[in-house]
Amino acid sequence: RLIPMWSTGVMMLVILNNNFTTLQAKIMDRHITSGFEIPPGSFGVISVVTITCWVAFYDRAVVPLLAKYCGMPRGLDPKVRIALGLLLSCISMIVAGVVESIRRKMAISNGMEDQPNAVVGMSAMWLAPQLILVGFAEAINSIGQIELYYAILSKSMSSLAMALFTLGMAVASLVGGLLIDLVDVFSSIGGKESWLSTNLNKGHLDYYYFLLAFLAFINYLYCLICCRVYDSSEGSVSTRLNDAEKEDLDHAPLPST
Repeated sequence: RLIPMWSTGVMMLVILNNNFTTLQAKIMDRHITSGFEIPPGSFGVISVVTITCWVAFYDRAVVPLLAKYCGMPRGLDPKVRIALGLLLSCISMIVAGVVESIRRKMAISNGMEDQPNAVVGMSAMWLAPQLILVGFAEAINSIGQIELYYAILSKSMSSLAMALFTLGMAVASLVGGLLIDLVDVFSSIGGKESWLSTNLNKGHLDYYYFLLAFLAFINYLYCLICCRVYDSSEGSVSTRLNDAEKEDLDHAPLPST
């Protein structure tokens, strides 16, 4: 039961590890004011800030509301969060593909096709929506995964929860690298320019983003199937987590005098 649900998180992490945003930002207008521009490598901070803000907001605002009005003391079921995160990752790649398509067309229309380092007159802040969506997806999905691991694993094996999540990150790095190599090879067959050309104006990074969106959607459907066949006879994961907490309280030693 655990491995299929764990495997759904690999594609999510492949999308999170995507570094092409830095290359896009490098050839876009990064000025905030006339005298200050954001370094291209700093745009990844947007996802990190989104994750941090959402985790705090969910814990302090969303969970109490769900507990009060919906009878969900632990918030949404982990499986629901996992699936929602995967869906958001798919949407983020669609947004990324649309933004890159617009940037590329603007560069070509301005005669910059053969100028890989020329800056397009398009604000790099157009990259923010996809980064925010990726941050939301990761925050929702990863916490749901870890809670699911704790619910399924026995207490003696609970330390494996973080190990499994870290293993997923390692596998995602391998899968992401393999995917890039395959796309580069197959998209350049027949002497055509690779989708992932070093010259983004000649390549088709937007096609790569749409491919990731397609794979993310397939992964989302796969996750729904895994949730469907998940052993529902034991109740929801949230219920099992609540029961486990109550059991810990029932068996907790009394403080000594």
